[in-house]
Formats: sequence, C-alpha cells, structure tokens
Amino acid sequence: MKKILVVGSINMDLVTICERAPKGGETLFGKEFLQIPGGKGANQAVAIGKLNGNVCMLGKVGSDSLGDTLLGSLKNNNVNIKHVEKVEGSSGIAKIIVEENGENRILVVPGANGKVDINFIERNIEIIENSDYIIAQLEIPVETVEFLFKKAKSLNKTTILNPAPGRILSREIIEYSDFIIPNESELELLTGLKTDSEDNIKKAGKVLLELGVKGLLVTMGSKGSLYMTKSESKFYPAYKVKALDTTAAGDSFIGGFATGLSKGLQIKDAINLGTKVAAISVTRRGAQTSLPTLDEVIAFKGEK
Repeated sequence: MKKILVVGSINMDLVTICERAPKGGETLFGKEFLQIPGGKGANQAVAIGKLNGNVCMLGKVGSDSLGDTLLGSLKNNNVNIKHVEKVEGSSGIAKIIVEENGENRILVVPGANGKVDINFIERNIEIIENSDYIIAQLEIPVETVEFLFKKAKSLNKTTILNPAPGRILSREIIEYSDFIIPNESELELLTGLKTDSEDNIKKAGKVLLELGVKGLLVTMGSKGSLYMTKSESKFYPAYKVKALDTTAAGDSFIGGFATGLSKGLQIKDAINLGTKVAAISVTRRGAQTSLPTLDEVIAFKGEK
C-alpha cells in the first residue's frame, strides 16, 4: 500500500441544524447544535484512515482546547499526526447551518490554518519525500499549495488537488496537479466556462486537461461524477440514498478515491469506492462523524 500525505485545514465544525437558514435581519430558532471535528484536509485524512489507508496529516491547530480535540479525532481515526503543529492562537472553525432538506451553508474562519506557510512545508520536506500521493485543498494559503505541488512534482509524487473553496487559480498550480477533483461550480471558477450541462462540463474540463492535468474528476452531487482524460470521458452514477447532511460529501469521495489508488485499484474501481463512501456519509450528520469504516463500505449494497 502506498503512502498518502494530506496537507490542509483542520477545523472544528460548529453545526446548527434547523428547518431553514434565516434571511438577512431574520432570527430563527435552531433544532440542535453540534461541535464536530472537520476541515477539508482533516476530513479527507480521516476518510482515508477509516478505510485503513496509510495516511499522514500535515497542518496546524491552535493552542486552544479545540486543538487538542481536533488532534484526538485524527489520531483516533488512524491518521499519523506527527507532523501536525500546535501554534499560538485559535484553531480554525467552520460555522455550518444544515437545513432540513440536507443542504448546508458554511462560513470558515481559518485560524491556525492560515499559518500553514511555505516555511512550514520546507521544514517538513522529509514527510513529502517519503509519501507517494500528496493531497491539498484551498483552506490553507494558496501560495503554500503552489509551492507544495511544485516541490512534490520535482520529487515525482502524484498530486491530487481539491480546488475548494472555489477560486481562480494560477496556471502553475493546475500544471502541477496530476488529478483535480472539483464540483461543478468550482470547475466553472477554474475555467471561466459554464458548467450547467454535461456537454459544458466536458468543454470546461478540456481546458484543464490541455494544461497538463492527467485526470479530471468532477463531482456532481446526487447525480454522480464525471471522469475525464485526454483520451476518455466516463460518467459514474451516484448511489440512491436519502441525504440527511451533505457536509463532507466531497471530502469523503476524495478520501475513498485516493485510498483506492493507494491500494492499487484501477481508476474506475477507485471512483466506485469514493462513490460508496460519499453515499454512506450523506446519510449521517456532521463531517468526520459521518465517515464510514472500511467494513461499512464493504457491507454497503446500494442501488445506482
């Protein structure tokens, strides 16, 4: 099994469950409040750890009590935390409003995640050298991601970029990415092209492939995902489930996909693994609390 390094955010999710989100100037009562470990980077690392992947987390937490809880969640879910650093100040938090229909709204305060800088990557170059797959997202400074991927490619590592939260990126980051896994809106931001139909998604995808991306995997929510290379394009349908909370659905998919690759699965089988993991996760509340174990994924018999 190959080694995976996840470089990214570690947040505490402050989750409010309600019938609907309030409008501007409106006050509503929520139904429940939860404090759940999250952050796109940590979610992806925990997803891999719970699938028995060989995964290490590279990131930062604050010196507050939240930092201790976040480290404990990573460690308890089979993630190597040797390279997670505790720094002065607050840990990252995400305020999440989950509506009755399963949709969510998220506001992130980076905290310690904003201190994951280039110097931090340089100080931890050994773990990059000793890993096979490098995964990053955009909840840490974008210049850090660009430096990380450039360094990883110089070391012949396989890079996986989840360009979330969505934003316009430099050509260099795209060129240094072997796999890019955006949703439809993130793909639109990356390319400046409409992604409101499968044909338009394919047109936008070709822009990234022409820049050197080996594989583009566009997640499309309850519809499924579309995988593209320069020589092929294939749609993979999602499993039919009743969504309770879509928080971390994309992270769970990426964790499953990366784990499959690290275990030597073919692309199609790695995508199917990610699809199963995501299907299970949306039937549960929260981020890391929703992520399934390998045994649960094996036992899952969903309908596409």
